[in-house]
Amino acid sequence: MQNLEGKAVIVTGGASGIGLATVKAFVAKGAKVVIADFNEQGGKEAEKQLKNEGKDVLFVKVDVSDEQSVQNMVAETVKAFGQVDVLVNNAGFGNMKPSHERSYEDYLKIVNVNQGGIFLGSKYAIQEMLKTGGGSIINTASILGFVAQVGALPYNAAKGAVVTMTKSLAVEYADRNIRVNAVAPGFVESGAVNKEALGDFYDGLVEKHPIGRLGHPEEIAHAIIFLAENEFVTGTTVMVDGGYTAV
Repeated sequence: MQNLEGKAVIVTGGASGIGLATVKAFVAKGAKVVIADFNEQGGKEAEKQLKNEGKDVLFVKVDVSDEQSVQNMVAETVKAFGQVDVLVNNAGFGNMKPSHERSYEDYLKIVNVNQGGIFLGSKYAIQEMLKTGGGSIINTASILGFVAQVGALPYNAAKGAVVTMTKSLAVEYADRNIRVNAVAPGFVESGAVNKEALGDFYDGLVEKHPIGRLGHPEEIAHAIIFLAENEFVTGTTVMVDGGYTAV
């Protein structure tokens, strides 16, 4: 088992939701964590809170679809913590719109963040991991990388690609002691995904999960920690979906 004490970790999309829960899970294990997010206000607030609790964290603003920004994120991590041991490619977003009404620009924006961010983050983290003898990458995929959602074509496409990219990178770097895995969350209660905001649509989402509720960010973070610690797991995607894809 990999001991995470003192390890240098990057979590993209780390200012809220699954990302922030993951940051907290890693620092609870004694890791040093870069909270990487485009949301500067939220990221700085999370950094302040965790530093006040005695945790070793650093906020770095990043646009995961921009190569220069990602390269800077990794460089800032190395500057602060000496190396990169774990990268959690978690940043992502989507929206609902009929495909025949969606612009190509909107399609590419979703793909560039959810899929392109995996490539760019992995590229620059791997460059550092190769210098230090290995590391671990965990990608946030989705149940929507396995099943369709009406109106979510670019998100479906990108998250499906994340699953395959995870396998490809795992095979490519297995002999260099770099493990690559993914988690595929079901619908998770955070941000705008709640009963008050979604009303009857929320109830419909709950019904799709045999376990009878939506997930919690901490439950996804728990799976990410498992993938970071277990040194015999690579190239896999762990479903954390309350049974959504089992039906």
